[in-house]
Amino acid sequence: MDEQLLIMLAFMEGTGILAPFMFIAFHLVRQFIFIPVAMVCMAGGILFGSLLGILYSMLGLLLLSAFFYFCIGKMPGTHAKLMRIKYKWFGRYTKMTVGQIAVLRLIPFFHYHLLNICLLERRPDFRGFMKGAIVTNLPLVFFYTVFGEFITHFTPSIAIVIIISLCILFYVMREKIAIVKWEDFFAKSSA
Repeated sequence: MDEQLLIMLAFMEGTGILAPFMFIAFHLVRQFIFIPVAMVCMAGGILFGSLLGILYSMLGLLLLSAFFYFCIGKMPGTHAKLMRIKYKWFGRYTKMTVGQIAVLRLIPFFHYHLLNICLLERRPDFRGFMKGAIVTNLPLVFFYTVFGEFITHFTPSIAIVIIISLCILFYVMREKIAIVKWEDFFAKSSA
């Protein structure tokens, strides 16, 4: 994975004026070569500096979110698979808040599109989904682009403390109620 990122960085440095467009497009294809969003945001900070890195990463992730919104309805198998993973990790009746999704995006090993499906469940219309995408992607992009250089120097104990802090923040920001349909609550168990 690091080799792919180094090749991408070297290639973009040599492209000159096309580098921002290629970087934004790279956000769309990075999922197919299994490079985490955090790594690409850090690379944006290294390549373009903090301000332009944040701008280009936000544009790339918003394009990716819009692409996800329009494509997930046409891929029922992928939608069902993501929903099964969501039910397994968070429970059938858990509806995450936008704040929780933003916190989980900060944890590098969470699946980006799983969090998109949770956001889609919370805000099903396109306008609401894109507003939620802006709110949830901004902390991710800001944190990893600006502090990317420092993150690489963290000791494992500091990294563990940060992840535990994010988990506590995730728990505090949860929705305090769960709505269960009458039919689901009194469903007969098929044994």
